[in-house]
Amino acid sequence: MLSQVLMDHVREDPYPSVTQMTLIEESIPLDMVDEYLDILLEKVVHDRFPSVPMMRRIQRVAESLPNV
Repeated sequence: MLSQVLMDHVREDPYPSVTQMTLIEESIPLDMVDEYLDILLEKVVHDRFPSVPMMRRIQRVAESLPNV
C-alpha cells in the first residue's frame, strides 16, 4: 500500500518531503491516521525548533478526523 510505504519514508527521514506527506494525506485510510500523526508528532518532539508548517500540518490532519 502506497500510504504505508510513504509513511515508512517519512518515519526515517529527519526532514520528510512535503510532497510525500501531502500524498499520504490524500490517500491514507482512516485506520492509519493515528499512526501517521504519531510519526509526525515524534518529529516535533525530537526537534529542538520544530517547524511551524509541521505543527500546522499535524493540527490540520488531527482536525480532519471525524469526531467519535
